[in-house]
Amino acid sequence: MLDINHIINDEGLQYSDPEGNMYNLEHWSPMTVKHMAQEEGLEELTEDHWHVIYTLRNLYRENGRSANSRVVMRILEQDFVNEGGRRYLYELFPKGPVSQGSRLAGIPAPLYSRDPSFGWAA
Repeated sequence: MLDINHIINDEGLQYSDPEGNMYNLEHWSPMTVKHMAQEEGLEELTEDHWHVIYTLRNLYRENGRSANSRVVMRILEQDFVNEGGRRYLYELFPKGPVSQGSRLAGIPAPLYSRDPSFGWAA
């Protein structure tokens, strides 16, 4: 449960919401991503991690916030079909390629991406 006093007094929430999603694309940088990834247990970001992150950013830039996590997941799966598709994406982002990837990409996660079937874990 969120404590409103904690949220109001937390200086780290100037740029992100309580779930860690950034408010604006302008606050995003590769250095910020590396720091956030380490906090989430992703020690080293590979080319494939960056591919997912930049794909999510580009989708957001072109279309805005997606109304459906499944559509975003299908797009990512097509990019990684030769590596194993969905299974490989979950190896890259254990907390969900859509939800965790969006958080690292500095974009709002698509609606309902916190559904456990998309790999989000508290």
